[in-house]
Amino acid sequence: MKIASFNVENMFRRAVVLNQQNWDAGKAILEAYSTLTELLQKPTYGEDDKKLILDLLVKLELLDMKDEKPKYAEENRWVVLRRSRGPLVSVHKDGRVEVVASGRGDWVGWLELKREAVDEQATRNTAAVIANMDPDILAVVEAEDRPALVRFNENVLALSQGDAASFQHVMLIDGNDERGIDVGLFTKANSPIMAMHSHVDDPGSDHTPIFSRDCAEYEVDADGQKLLLMVNHFKSKGYGSPAVSNARRQAQAERVAAIYEQRQEAGWENIVVLGDLNDTPDSQPLASLVKETTLKDASDHPSWLWGEREGTFGSTNEKIDYLLLSPALFGKVKAGGVDRKGVWHGPGTHNPWEMLPTLTDEIQAASDHAAVWVDLEL
Repeated sequence: MKIASFNVENMFRRAVVLNQQNWDAGKAILEAYSTLTELLQKPTYGEDDKKLILDLLVKLELLDMKDEKPKYAEENRWVVLRRSRGPLVSVHKDGRVEVVASGRGDWVGWLELKREAVDEQATRNTAAVIANMDPDILAVVEAEDRPALVRFNENVLALSQGDAASFQHVMLIDGNDERGIDVGLFTKANSPIMAMHSHVDDPGSDHTPIFSRDCAEYEVDADGQKLLLMVNHFKSKGYGSPAVSNARRQAQAERVAAIYEQRQEAGWENIVVLGDLNDTPDSQPLASLVKETTLKDASDHPSWLWGEREGTFGSTNEKIDYLLLSPALFGKVKAGGVDRKGVWHGPGTHNPWEMLPTLTDEIQAASDHAAVWVDLEL
């Protein structure tokens, strides 16, 4: 029974800001989007809030203050500011720009990230990585929605890689991320999904959802044995305050650890916590999950093959993608490893790892994450 996890970075459509050649190209826009989205929810906008709103609109390129006559638009290549009632900003004839809403109750609207198509070859390369691993169960991270997974399974994976590479069961529960980067599950015919449970509403200390996406639980009948898979995508380090993101990941890790222990107490023996945890095994934010529970990292098994480097993210040695196994499952590991053929490493005579022959440009990369897999003797 082979189980895998892969951050696929969307199958067909992705936020424009996330679909650039590299992360840094859209980082400032994403930070401004996140900050402004949160700020606009405040019941009252003070003078400092209003000044920050204008500054963030400039960073989002919705407000141009360079000329004598400022230019304000509610849509550009990155975002759309949708309004259904009341104005947020007014540009006066004398050139003054003013936030006219005094708080959330004065206007109805929201920010949306614009989306565009993912490169077609990148989608096919994603299918090639999955077919190469040939898992019975595949957790996917950063997937748009269930219809996208179904289309990918039927129209890309099956047609480009053969019916044997496709899956019988496809499931995704929408999570908390507005960018359409959710966690889902593919399983073969021998592993039907029997039940699922979402934690999108689990509250954090500030009473907002603790999970950036979800900790989706899937109960699977794997050749007659019950498996519980907990698929996760923790808070990214990519933008915002490091202290804030570290605290968020730590809270998420602690909550997953608590759920795991509850499931053990309820009698579950075969549990897998898997996905993109966005931090390394020695990090403090993940300690409660990877060090203080009975879960064992599949990459610590003697049969695990790292290949060219001990990392799962880009060209780094950072391991941020996980297959954490309960003791009962860790004792059944036959083999495991990393598939990084869909990750771009650039041209040159020195090739740090083998790429797919169809991967000839960075925009065609299946992901900047390697896929991880483990083979179990059930």
